[in-house]
Amino acid sequence: MVLVVVFGAALLVAVLLSGLAARTVLSTSLLFLVGGALVSDGFLGLIHITPDSEIVSVTADLALFAVLFTDGMHVSLPTLRAHWKNPARALGLGMPLAFVFMALVTHYLVGLDWTTSFLVGAVLAPTDPVFASAIVGRREVPAKLRQLLNVESGINDGLALPVVLVLIAAAGPTAGSAESSGSTIALELFLGLVFGIALPLIVNGLVRFRLLGAEPKLQPLLPLASGIILYAACHLTHANPYLAAFSAGAVLAHTAPEAKASFEPLGEALAELAKFAALLVFGALLTPQLFGDLSLGGYAAVVLAIVLIRPASLLISLLGTRISRKERLVAAWFGPKGFASVVYGLLVLQSGIPQAQKAFTLIAVCIAFSIIAHSSTDVPIARAFDVDDLAGIPARDDPRPDGAVTRGTAPQPIPKPLAEPLGGS
Repeated sequence: MVLVVVFGAALLVAVLLSGLAARTVLSTSLLFLVGGALVSDGFLGLIHITPDSEIVSVTADLALFAVLFTDGMHVSLPTLRAHWKNPARALGLGMPLAFVFMALVTHYLVGLDWTTSFLVGAVLAPTDPVFASAIVGRREVPAKLRQLLNVESGINDGLALPVVLVLIAAAGPTAGSAESSGSTIALELFLGLVFGIALPLIVNGLVRFRLLGAEPKLQPLLPLASGIILYAACHLTHANPYLAAFSAGAVLAHTAPEAKASFEPLGEALAELAKFAALLVFGALLTPQLFGDLSLGGYAAVVLAIVLIRPASLLISLLGTRISRKERLVAAWFGPKGFASVVYGLLVLQSGIPQAQKAFTLIAVCIAFSIIAHSSTDVPIARAFDVDDLAGIPARDDPRPDGAVTRGTAPQPIPKPLAEPLGGS
C-alpha cells in the first residue's frame, strides 16, 4: 500500500508540473524514476523491491505492451508502404551495427565474455519512443522523422527478443539447446504477428453485424477489450506480446479509424499510467549499491552507448537518404533505452548465467542514464522544429482574432487571409 501512496503522490506532482515540463528540460519520467529511488531500500527504505520481485517484471511487461499498442495506432499503413525504406535501413543496418558496437565496447571495457557481451548488445539495441514523445507524438514534426522513429522502435523490440533468448541459452548451462530453441522462438514471433493481425480483424467483423455494435460512450472500450484479450492470449500461448501489440494497433487504426479515434485519449492515458508505474518500480532498483557495483569501464560503456554507438549506427544506416541533416541528427540522438531493455535485462538476471549480475548492472545503469538524457532533451529539440503546443498549457497566452490563444514562447504568425488587405488578390 505504501507503493500505491507513493505512486499517487508522484502522479499528482507530475500532473501539476506537466505544463512546466513540456516547456523546459524538466521531465515527468525522471520524476517517477527519482521518486522510486528515494523510497527504496537505498534511501528512505519505505518499500522493498528487488530485481526478482514479480512486480518489476509485470509492470515493465504491461507498460511495454500498452505503449506499443498505442504506438502502433500512429502508424499509417499506406504511408509506411510508400516510405518503408528509411525504417528498413534503421532496422536492417542501424540496429545490427548498434548491437555489434555495443558488444565490442562491453567486452573490452567491462570485461564480459563474448557471449554475454553480445547479449548486452542485444538487450540495449531496442529503442523506445515513449521518452521522446514530444518528437514522435507531434504532427508538426516532419512526418518522415516521426514515421522512422515510431516504426523502428515499435518493431525492434520483437526483433531483439529472439536474439536475447538464443544468447541466454548459449551463455548458460544449456548452451546446447540454443539451436533447438530457434524454431520455438520463430514460432512465438509468428504467433505474435498472427494474433496481432487476426484479433482486430475479427473484432472489426463482429462490429459490422447488424445486431451488434458499441454504444458511443462505450466505444473506447472496444479496443481496450481487444488489447486485454490479446495480452492474455499471447502469455497463455507464449506468443510474442510486443510484436502482437504493435501490429494490432496498426491494423486497428487501418481497419477501424473511428474506433481508433474514440480510444486514442483513453489509450494514451492508460499507456502513460503504465509507463509511470513501471518507472517508479524500476527506480526502486536504482540503489547506491547498484551504481557502486559498476566499474569505470562500465560507465565509459554507458556513455558511449548513448552519445556515440546509437548515433553513429543510425547515421551510417541513413547515408544516401533524402532525410534532411537536422532530421538525421535528431533521429540518431533519440535512441532511448526503455521498457523492452528493462524486460530483457530482467530475463538476463533471472537466467542464472555466470555473469548475469554484472550484465544486469550495466544494463540498468545504461537505461537510467538514457531516460535522464532523452526525456530531458525531447522538448528543447522539438522546439527546433517550431513545435509550440506541447502540453496544452500555455507558456504565454496571446489573444488571436478567432478567440484562441497561442501556446509557447514563439510569436504566432497572423493567418495569411487576415494579413492581406481586404480586396487583395
